[in-house]
Amino acid sequence: MRLTLFWERMYEQFGEAYAESLAQDYVIDGLGSRTVRQALADGIAAKEVWRRVCETFDLPEAVR
Repeated sequence: MRLTLFWERMYEQFGEAYAESLAQDYVIDGLGSRTVRQALADGIAAKEVWRRVCETFDLPEAVR
């Protein structure tokens, strides 16, 4: 998954402002207790980060 697709999905699911806030501030256990931005900066693949976001926020299968 390209990073642009990752952000498109984040904005689609959460809205642009909330997606940015979530990515900056919300710590996700499945990402090693990192935020989305930290995980991406640490080299975790966007696809894996997206999977963890989906699990954490119980997003529907259709968007996973």
